Amino acid sequence: MSENWRVDGFTEVRELGAGAQGRVVLARHDTAGTPVAIKYLTRRDGDGTAIERLREEAVMLGKVTDPHVVRLYRFVTAEHGAALVMEAVNGVALKEILARHGALGPEAALTVLKGSLLGLAAAHGVGVVHRDYKPANVVVQSDGLSKLIDFGIAGLPGEESRAGTPAYMAPEQWLGEPASPATDVYAATCVFFECVTGRRPYAAGEGLGALREGHLNAAVPVEAVPGPVRDLVRRGMAKGAAERPPGAAEFVTELETAATSAYGPGWEQRGIRALAGAAVALAALFPLVAAGLAPSASGVAGTAAATGTAAGGTAAGTASGASGGGIFAAASTKIVATVAVTTLAAGGVGAYAAGTRDDGPPAAVRPALVSARVVTADQAAGGGAAAATQQYVAISGHRDKALERRINAALRAASDRELAKYRKEYAGRPDVQEVTASAEVTLKTGRLISAAYLFGVTPVPDGMGNWVKNATSNATIVIDLVTGRTLGPGELFTAAALTPDGLARLAARLKPYDKNRCLSPTPFPGERLKPFRIRPADLQRTGSPIQVALAPREVRFDIAVERLDMTMAGEVCQAAVADVPLDRLADLMVPRVVTEMRAATPTPRPSPS
Repeated sequence: MSENWRVDGFTEVRELGAGAQGRVVLARHDTAGTPVAIKYLTRRDGDGTAIERLREEAVMLGKVTDPHVVRLYRFVTAEHGAALVMEAVNGVALKEILARHGALGPEAALTVLKGSLLGLAAAHGVGVVHRDYKPANVVVQSDGLSKLIDFGIAGLPGEESRAGTPAYMAPEQWLGEPASPATDVYAATCVFFECVTGRRPYAAGEGLGALREGHLNAAVPVEAVPGPVRDLVRRGMAKGAAERPPGAAEFVTELETAATSAYGPGWEQRGIRALAGAAVALAALFPLVAAGLAPSASGVAGTAAATGTAAGGTAAGTASGASGGGIFAAASTKIVATVAVTTLAAGGVGAYAAGTRDDGPPAAVRPALVSARVVTADQAAGGGAAAATQQYVAISGHRDKALERRINAALRAASDRELAKYRKEYAGRPDVQEVTASAEVTLKTGRLISAAYLFGVTPVPDGMGNWVKNATSNATIVIDLVTGRTLGPGELFTAAALTPDGLARLAARLKPYDKNRCLSPTPFPGERLKPFRIRPADLQRTGSPIQVALAPREVRFDIAVERLDMTMAGEVCQAAVADVPLDRLADLMVPRVVTEMRAATPTPRPSPS
């Protein structure tokens, strides 16, 4: 019975593969009727490692929400084992396409690389490094678009590991050094090389030692690829991680520039058509076709021919070229249809992604990959206002362009409001050259963006010296990228945290992390300040004395203290700055905000003495 337990709410259609540790099945959601892949892992006495590995993969995948990554719907544990309920992708593994068709044209190879990089960038955006990008983990659909699968050995940036597939491992993986988004860039470039040339960058025929030597010390074989893409390969496969693009998002920008320059603005449409044709030629391997849940192979091919671009493919299953033993082995076939899942016996763990819901596939997904940047603009003096150099944060790449414009307006307005005060205050001052507004993106996740602005004054040359106005009115803003709402204290902190008792706890937890010692009763010898308290009015969206910015695993507070020295009646402290670890505040904050912050890449900070 334990070998054949079922996840409630789904009806099994057919088994796609089985092995010593579990099985993979195609199933339907009983209410929605949606086809899904369910990966079952059987619980063995005394061995919780495999279950924990599956849980870790579910955690990693659940952080990533992007159309270029397969969705995770649910992770289930039970007495008899564990299961992942995943999106099924109607496509075929890139590994199988390369095995059947050989090298792809440059435009098709660039299209595969772009789709994969967008999926990797979504993972990098929430602090996940894939660490095992390879052709078997890329599924090409009948519409020519691709999805990234299998996060079985994914980890956080900075984690040391030699895990990976040797043909595509970056030098730092061979050396057991920390992985980073640049590690995935290296692997993706190796796969791109294989797509263009029909072979891997460094041959494994001479053994693992020779392969290791190639990745560590051999020259990047750029002469084997077309001239227009050589710089991409040279950059992406640089031996040092610091010499590569820092992440997939940055590499996408370089790719698009190079591809458009070399092949014209229609390169991607032509690449998609070529990939669609290659995938449709193998449509008989699509699991839903074999299960009778999708059009026959001839029907899929006919639809692709009629549309020309094969656009509009649906989610369903994937085909992989696995053979031999393991969960995908089948005695009667050399190539076995799978559902974007790798061999359990080898420790691989599935494919999925996007938002999770307990009642089946999600009705909607979060925004596509959104990037953030700092923009600089100069403003001349005039109209009773001083000259200014302003920075503000802007986003791009949002799926909803109207919402993107609204978010950008709010991000700039947070800087405009405070800067306008400075420009008016310092207008006409002979000792002031200009006022300034600097900007920083403090947090960017799949759901949230947080920005901080610092305002100051630049004196005229040879004037009063390098003085600046104390930062008593910094501005911060936090925006939900899905709804476009600016989040105030009620959306960041729990209702209990905003009560008098909760605010007292918050104030006490800020004090040990105050860099300027302004929150202490006696910050300096001989000085005694009024006790530091937080009132509800102190935590507002704009113009409040306490500004809150979110950062990876910490909360940043800029506090306009302006507390008088009770013994000297002088102004001792104007501003306090406190970077408080998230774990010290998690019980006072809204859970979904905490989840987003914990998913972000941590920034090491020294602990208070």
